[in-house]
Amino acid sequence: MEPFIRLKELNTKECLWIYILSILKSKPMHGYALRKEVENKFSFRPGNVTSYKVLYLLKKSGYVSKKNDGRLVVYSITTKGKTELKKAIRFYRELAMKMA
Repeated sequence: MEPFIRLKELNTKECLWIYILSILKSKPMHGYALRKEVENKFSFRPGNVTSYKVLYLLKKSGYVSKKNDGRLVVYSITTKGKTELKKAIRFYRELAMKMA
């Protein structure tokens, strides 16, 4: 696999939590809509099971909360999640500045 393709894979599918928190920062959403929004906004399609596994782990760690809205489960970013997202954004900015 070419280095750039591997880098892209590692920074998209392997770091799905960053994209999910970024989207939830704007508004609460249910899992299916989150997957679609990742695809529309960031141009890659996360797997269905992967998306829900990441949401489960984010919930378990306190980065997102969930509530039932009829038949849908709606996820929201928590304060802890916002803090973690800020750290990730800062990391990528600093890395990009060092490489420029």
